[in-house]
Amino acid sequence: MSWRVSADIGGTFTDLVAIGPGGALRMKKVSSSVGDYGRAIVEGLGELFAEAGFAAGEVEEVLHATTVASNAILEHKGARTGLITTAGFRDVLEIRTLRMPRLYDLRWEKPAPLVPRHLRLGVAERVNVRGEVETPLDEAGAIAAVDALLAEGVEAIAVCFLHSYANPAHERRLGEIIAARAPGMPVSLSVDVLPEMKEYERTSTTVINAYIGPVLGRYLTALAGDLVGAGVGRRCC
Repeated sequence: MSWRVSADIGGTFTDLVAIGPGGALRMKKVSSSVGDYGRAIVEGLGELFAEAGFAAGEVEEVLHATTVASNAILEHKGARTGLITTAGFRDVLEIRTLRMPRLYDLRWEKPAPLVPRHLRLGVAERVNVRGEVETPLDEAGAIAAVDALLAEGVEAIAVCFLHSYANPAHERRLGEIIAARAPGMPVSLSVDVLPEMKEYERTSTTVINAYIGPVLGRYLTALAGDLVGAGVGRRCC
């Protein structure tokens, strides 16, 4: 016999649903464990196993939905992130698209960017819209930028060069430099995250990926360990 289990974490409650042989359905609602959301899942599963009469070893798949990432963004509790971009474009993240959501509201304040200005650095390089290199990557400047961010204690680095979607060579090279200077540092290249036109959209998406990556990594690693410890097994998705 095998069961599939899903867990949906909310700020107040965590909902668990198990589907077994023949479409058997079991549900459980438990209080969320703020600060360690995985604990509510594991404890809730233990109660669900006891009530439904099946064992942890019979679970073949675990599905999971969580607001951990969105909460980290909304509360500005993500990783300390640095941004390296084409010289002269470090303020794209703050300028955005110049659209005002409340055009005539003089009290409206633009949300603070996830990366403060002193952690947004520019490097000399330029690729045009056709992917042609107009200014080669200044590797010495790139190394200096990486070292400066490392000195600031960043936990992740986002890289977004102008028109890299047309030619990713400079971003790839900077990724290699970061890996050499800081092995294991989480790096998000815009060419991997969102290789499309529109500088603000590409930059902000890449920054978000870098910002929440370490947070989600720690959370999922801990959750997977807790599930294995509870006897659920090693297949978790």
